[in-house]
Amino acid sequence: MGLLAVLEWVTAILLATDLLVVIGSVLVRHFFDAPVEWSDDVARALLLAVTFLGAAAALARGDNAGVTFFVDRLTPRRREQVDAAVAVLVLITTSAVFWYACKLLVETSGQTVGAGLRQEVFFAPLCVATAAMVLFTLDACLAFRLRDTLSALAGYAILGALWAAWSSFAPDTTPALPWVMGLAFIASLIAGVAIAFVLALSALVFIWCGDMLPGQFLAQQMARGIDNFVLLAVPFFILVGYLMEANGMSVRLISLLQRGAGRIRGGLDVVMVLAMVIFSGISGSKMADIAAVGSVLVPAARKSGQKPGDAVALLAASAVMAETIPPCVNLIILGFVANLSIGGLFMAGLLPSALMAFALILAAIVAGRRTAQSAIVGGTGESMSSMAISGVAAFGLIALIFGGYRSGFATATEISAFAVAYALAVGWVLFREMTWTAVGSVMRHAAVRSGMVLFIVAAAQSLAYVLTLQQIPHAIADLLVALTAQHGRWVFLLLSVLILIVMGSVLEGAAALIIFGPLLMPVARQLGVDPLHYGVILVVGMGIGLFAPPLGLGLYGACLIGGVRLEDTIVPILKYLGILFLCLILIAFVPEISTALPRALGY
Repeated sequence: MGLLAVLEWVTAILLATDLLVVIGSVLVRHFFDAPVEWSDDVARALLLAVTFLGAAAALARGDNAGVTFFVDRLTPRRREQVDAAVAVLVLITTSAVFWYACKLLVETSGQTVGAGLRQEVFFAPLCVATAAMVLFTLDACLAFRLRDTLSALAGYAILGALWAAWSSFAPDTTPALPWVMGLAFIASLIAGVAIAFVLALSALVFIWCGDMLPGQFLAQQMARGIDNFVLLAVPFFILVGYLMEANGMSVRLISLLQRGAGRIRGGLDVVMVLAMVIFSGISGSKMADIAAVGSVLVPAARKSGQKPGDAVALLAASAVMAETIPPCVNLIILGFVANLSIGGLFMAGLLPSALMAFALILAAIVAGRRTAQSAIVGGTGESMSSMAISGVAAFGLIALIFGGYRSGFATATEISAFAVAYALAVGWVLFREMTWTAVGSVMRHAAVRSGMVLFIVAAAQSLAYVLTLQQIPHAIADLLVALTAQHGRWVFLLLSVLILIVMGSVLEGAAALIIFGPLLMPVARQLGVDPLHYGVILVVGMGIGLFAPPLGLGLYGACLIGGVRLEDTIVPILKYLGILFLCLILIAFVPEISTALPRALGY
């Protein structure tokens, strides 16, 4: 636990330093017309350190998401054996990445980047973080029965020996690498391995079972996959979401919405959807939004006599709706991997999210009932004027985010840093609820959450690179073009929706977009589909899959936050997801819903 605390504090300090570097460089550039040439390189190096060290801390805390639907149905003894096998597999994966990262660090020693920074600054965090991961996973392995751990280790050794013998004595009969990778992917996914390590393991299988790529390329791709200034917006917007919860803005905003709409038919459900709309326009993290809204409104739903499973289902559906409300992290990631305008994606997502929000609110009113007075007012003790001030502060933050990059003062990434400063100022000056202790706690949680999200991005980038080497994207693209030529562009749009729903349910959202965004976007361009319009389709489809039972990882998170069983949410979430699917079909076949605002604003 001492190592974990050190990792959390170091990662939080690095995140704060990155924040200061970005804000300082923008202010110097704007007021003194003197660009700070080294700021981008330093900011990217700090981002790499935050990502990998934060991911190591997330692993120690057990925060990494994985599909547990299948292992949850095992007997306790069988579950313990599977968990031991998973721990050993993660140990093997982290040890391999550590070894390859160290070799890469040695090979690039002495090289420098444009600003004069040594390459070691960019690759050393991966070495340090994976070393910590090895220690954490080794400790996890030792927590199981020694017999189970040794049995799992022996089983993997036998598998490796059998493959080595097969490929040595009968190489022409071995299955193709994509099939071997696919088998490893599915088996580890079913066993409950965290998504980031499923992706990394799949790429490692290609390296181990083939002879085309040295392991250093895996480490290099993991580092290069997030070595981009655009991705700095991810930890900054996640930090904004945590600060909103800590500075009191979340509770005040929800109480204000409750007083305004809580008394109408289906009032609590309407408030939940509206709260997700507002919070998603401020925080980039869907889990942070769900935590902020759910921690207040799910208990209120229980108090009003509503089934908590229904409330959590609507909360999850509202998170799908909010996937295209800027500054959503997945919009930023898609813009990065598909080379699309972040601002254009932000504008393209507004009307589709408004359509889905309207549909959910209408369903809530039609099927809802009036809420008891005791459940309407959250009991914050705040006056109406105080809550109104909170609303003004929240919309001030939204205005800062949208107005900042539209005015040309800063990029969307840089504006995310100023959004953090704004949230801190509101908590300290306006609400007087922020303390240095609270700031430290928020920075640690945001840094670990950011590391978890971006480590998935890094692992997905390495797998995407391996898939590209095998020309799998090219083969899929040719198949989609052929189907479209026979049946029309509508087939391509429908297949895209289905692919992202399925893959979004078995992968974390960012990973699905990283692998399939660059694969499908060129095909969409070739067929004449507007890239911003198609980007919205991809993000919404992925969102539906992310919260779809029984595998959707987002739904697991919502159930955990709401304190309900997955089984209690399945029937109501299917109803809401059906509504959102119909909205997605409408968005797909009426492109003006997505393209009207970007065109009007010059994107």
